[in-house]
Amino acid sequence: MKKLTVADIGSLDQYQQQRSAFRQAIIAHKRNRRIALGPNATLHFEDFMTMKYQVQEMMRAENLNSSEAIAQELAAYNPLIPDGSNLKCTFMLEYADENERRQALRELLAIEQTVSMQIEGHPAVFAITDEDLCRTTQEKTSAVHFMRFEFTSDMIAAAQNGAHWSVRCDHPAYRYCVDPIPDNVTRALCRDFGADKAR
Repeated sequence: MKKLTVADIGSLDQYQQQRSAFRQAIIAHKRNRRIALGPNATLHFEDFMTMKYQVQEMMRAENLNSSEAIAQELAAYNPLIPDGSNLKCTFMLEYADENERRQALRELLAIEQTVSMQIEGHPAVFAITDEDLCRTTQEKTSAVHFMRFEFTSDMIAAAQNGAHWSVRCDHPAYRYCVDPIPDNVTRALCRDFGADKAR
């Protein structure tokens, strides 16, 4: 999958004019790229479009006008765009109550190491996490982790030919599984591999 360039982002003025329509499109796009894993964890799968939106929103929030400033944002966000053999996602732990959240992050230490995806007929693939920096301390995990799932060519072929997928978390304090992942999500994720042959 191609990476973002400064030309893809455009100017702040251009984005301001297109923002309303693009926000509607991105909401619909993200709906097919989200998996709720139990009541408090969500995987948000990233791609060219989600990262374009993220960079443009950063450009708007920070009033970025120079190509150099936008290029710095691209350097941070381009690594979250899939490379053809993998899927990349933002893993979020969300609790409405702040005290419950703090307690959960202590209890869920190293949860990011227990998340896996599986394509029918193949071994589970565990997430490679937080490659830019460590987000876990000895006392607690982070509410946000960045994950990469690497798949073999046989796994990708099976997925694109209609095999069903599952995702699970096997942390002792948080065991949940989605099996199968909904078809609308698997179709979207198969496009991250290239040719879309999903059912």
